[in-house]
Formats: sequence, structure tokens, C-alpha cells
Amino acid sequence: MKSTTEDIHVLEQIFEQFYAVGITGMGGVTRLGYSVEEDEMHRIFRELAEKEGFQTYTDEVGNTYAANEISNREYYLIGSHLDSVVDGGRYDGVAGIIAGLMILKWAKENHLNIPLRVVAFRCEESSNFGRCTIGSGLITKRIGKSEVECLESRDGKSFAEIFKERGFSMDPAKIANVKQYLELHIEQGKVLEEYGMSVGIVTDIAGPRRFNVHIHGEAEHSGATPMNMRSDALCAAAEFILEVERIGKDESHRGSVATVGVIHAKPNVLNVTPGEVTLGIDLRGIEDESLELMEKRMREAVTYISAKRHIPFFVEKTSAATPIKLDAGMQKKLVDCAERLRITYKIMPSGAGHDAMAFAEITKAAMVFIPCCKGVSHNRNEFTSLESIYDGARVIYEYLKREGETYDLSEKRESH
Repeated sequence: MKSTTEDIHVLEQIFEQFYAVGITGMGGVTRLGYSVEEDEMHRIFRELAEKEGFQTYTDEVGNTYAANEISNREYYLIGSHLDSVVDGGRYDGVAGIIAGLMILKWAKENHLNIPLRVVAFRCEESSNFGRCTIGSGLITKRIGKSEVECLESRDGKSFAEIFKERGFSMDPAKIANVKQYLELHIEQGKVLEEYGMSVGIVTDIAGPRRFNVHIHGEAEHSGATPMNMRSDALCAAAEFILEVERIGKDESHRGSVATVGVIHAKPNVLNVTPGEVTLGIDLRGIEDESLELMEKRMREAVTYISAKRHIPFFVEKTSAATPIKLDAGMQKKLVDCAERLRITYKIMPSGAGHDAMAFAEITKAAMVFIPCCKGVSHNRNEFTSLESIYDGARVIYEYLKREGETYDLSEKRESH
């Protein structure tokens, strides 16, 4: 490998190619899944890979691949995404792709003899269709056609219409021959920064359970309705929100969290008591038992507050996913690689979802986190350093070098 300075300069050049795509007036970027901005990100990825002499192709759902060889042999796959949230940051997803391109380059320069591909997945974020990890989910069969065909984009186009226009398939062939999957991603939290660690070796990916809670009170004149005669849906919601916070705190020792992230109040007028409120609830954890308990307590809170205030609550469960355990053997080897490179690390779970969730169900999968400044993500102020991307890429490349030694031996045995 070249010197650190030269390699970081290469990372900077790659990063700059993506920098301006989807730029907003506020300084962030908007690159929604299956938008023209995401298309442009994938075009740049192909161009960068082909300039280095790698083969590229696109699968049936629009995911883009760069490979050092394309054959029927099992291969190692490094993946991430190139879409963003609305007015988001430039590092979520992109850091993993530029690290992957760097690793492909190192493998070529150092004659690492393993089949290696880097994939940029489509629509990892839920910002456009309200559904995350669509590109990786479809090709691994974690997501089926029936779950996406009726989705609508933010501009009102159906998912089925978009796929028809682009010639994509909502029922693609399942991806095959992936020997192992690896993903580098910014942490999207502040744990690594707080502990002063350079990388995180991820053990689990939290499973989310999401709900809409609808509260039906009575919209009345705020001046003419006495306090003891009100059916204020927002006050009921406030009591429920604090209970959700308590539930999350009580289960925090097991790595669980509980969030009310959405509030829609009607009529949302200053001199009218709120008659209707819809809340969006996000429960997450790495233990099924903890998730079950949080959901049970949340539903008990609904029953109690509804009865106490004589206001109807209706709970709608919108999605649920089980927590994912990543491969323990890969984790151990990545720890060994970090130690060998003298790169500080922390073994930790992921509270956010990633494309790795889909691959952990069909092959061995692992993730490496790198710190992001103050834990800020999904925000135009999101930042990680090129040095951090470099450190994470080095750990993965060291891992692949060791895998290459095993791969060579197995290839020789098969040839005899």
C-alpha cells in the first residue's frame, strides 16, 4: 500500500466527485432513493470504478457493482448506499462506498487474489417511500414485491410505476455466490467519539417496531370550554409520550430505546383544543424479549391513559423486524486485524438499521463503524474525517488479506 498521505488524497478525490450532487440551499444534500440525484451518484460510482479498470454492472433493481472479476466463483462483497435523507449529510452511506473503492484499489495494487466486489445499494433510506433498505432487501428476498409495489414516492409516483419506467424488476433473482458481506458505515451516534475509539466492531443490529397511535378527543373553543370539561387529545398524547420515554429508560440497560418522533395535531389552531393527534412511535432493541416487554408496556399505557381521560386511543403497528446478530467469527477476526494495525476499537451494537441486515440472513456478514462528529447524522452537519474512513478501510482490507490466504489454500485443494 502507498503512504497514508497519498491514500487519503485518493479518498479525498473520490469524495469530491460525489460532493455537489443534490446540494440544497441549506448546505446539505437530498439524494432520495430512485431519484435523478441517486442516479447521478450511481453514474459517478461506475465511472470511478471503470477508470481504475474494474468491471461494473447493474442488477435487476438498480444496485450498482464494481468487481475485480466477474465469474461464478464465490466472492466477497463490500456494500453501502448512495442515497440520503432530505437535506441530509454527505457521509452516511457514501463513506462505505469510497472505502470500498479504496479497498478494491489496494487489492489490485497488491495482487490480492480473491474475487471482490463493491455494491452501491439503492434506496437504503426510508425518506422517499417510507420503507428502508429496498435495494438490498429485494435482491436477498428479505422484501417481496407485495411489500413495495403500492408504495408512493414523496412526489406521488408509485413504486411500481418507477420500476416500470426504468425497466427494473420487483421480483428479481436472489443474489448468489456471496461468500461474505462487509460494510463500513459512520456510527450515527456518539459512542466511539465519547470513548475515543477509532473503529467499532458491530455485534448486532437492533430490530425496530414502529407504530402509529391515533388519539381522538374533542376540538372545542379554548376560551369557552372549562378545563374540567375538555377532551384534549394533545394533553393525552403528552402523558403517553412521557410514558414511552420511561419505558425506554427502564429497558436501556438491555440496549433498547423508545422514541416518539412524529406528532400531528389537529386542527393545530391556537384558540382550539386539539381534537385529534397521531403519534409515530419507534421502539428498538437487540433483544426480542426487551422489545416484547416495551410493546406490552406501551399498550398498557394506551389502555390506562385512555380510560383515565375518557379519550379513545387506537394503535396501528406499521412494521416490525427482528434484531440481527452479525457473524461472531468475522467479528473476532476484525478485532484481531484492528489490534494488529494498532487501531483502537470498541465492540458494540448498532441502533440504526443497515443493508447488512438483509445479508446476515443469507451469508456471513460483518460491519465496521467509524466515528462521526458529535454523533450527528441524517443532518447537513454530519461529518467524519477521511482519516477515519481510511482507518476503517484498513481494518477491512487487513481482514481480506487474511481471508485471501485461506482462499488460496482452498482453491489449490479444489484444483487437485
